[in-house]
Amino acid sequence: MNLVCHRRRQVSMDSEYKSFGKIFITGCLWGTIGLFVKLMEAQGSSSPYTSFLRLLFGFILLALMTLIIDGPKAFCIGRRTLLSCVLLGIICQGIFNILYSTSISMNGMSVGSVLLYTAPIFTCITSMLLFKEKMNFLKWVALLVNVVGCALTATGGDFSAASLAPLGLLIGVGAGFTYAMTAVIGRIAMQEETSPFAVATYNLFFGCLFIALVRHPWTTVDAPFNARLLLYGLLFGLIATALAYSIYFSGLSKITETGKVPVVASIELVVATIIGVFAFSESMTIIKIVGIVLVLLSILLFSWKTTSD
Repeated sequence: MNLVCHRRRQVSMDSEYKSFGKIFITGCLWGTIGLFVKLMEAQGSSSPYTSFLRLLFGFILLALMTLIIDGPKAFCIGRRTLLSCVLLGIICQGIFNILYSTSISMNGMSVGSVLLYTAPIFTCITSMLLFKEKMNFLKWVALLVNVVGCALTATGGDFSAASLAPLGLLIGVGAGFTYAMTAVIGRIAMQEETSPFAVATYNLFFGCLFIALVRHPWTTVDAPFNARLLLYGLLFGLIATALAYSIYFSGLSKITETGKVPVVASIELVVATIIGVFAFSESMTIIKIVGIVLVLLSILLFSWKTTSD
């Protein structure tokens, strides 16, 4: 009996490790976001229009992927899952994009990025309340290491150009909270036997619809049908959106510790920093390297199994 229980536990752990591997891959794909944003901005795109094209193309590509892989029946989901998808789209796509772009405008890129990566704190606290997940001493240390690592990686330790008003702080923290809810609401959406492709498709659809209705993004650019801009938007929708979210929800469906998800996904910041160095000749300082090491260390610490897990 003990041998059977041990084997079942081992299979469960292996499955969860594979799931976190998918979250890690998703983070790497999300690390290309800054590259596409800069390429699209160079073609005259605005923040709302970039977000809109990303979600629009991502939705179209994911809908096709779902039809090919799982068939039309995959779109027939339960009311609870549909409600979760609506919340994902509105909160974690629409409101998040608005808050994050506003935070960057008010606080500057460095502080806006740091406030965004308070997300693991919100995810851990919410997971403790909703899913009764436990946080031991090692996990709290890993969480602190992750937040500090993200701050150093994003800023290089330089906050000289930052300006932080109370409203800007509130908006920045709000961006971190709405980003954190992706893992929480996503786990609820995946509790039913549902295609991760369908969940990702509905998520992007409602997010795209929200931004279209609230921001009218096509009015914020001079040439919305610029061919090169649309091409970059298509690639953005494919790589950092359709592929990323399909892998993300596939991994999320078999994860029992939601609080770990944003920590593992923070590899996004490491990839983004490396891309910035090679693609845009951004500097790689000692402090940024220390930050990257801390981010990687936090992922390893959160992956460490203890007797209290």
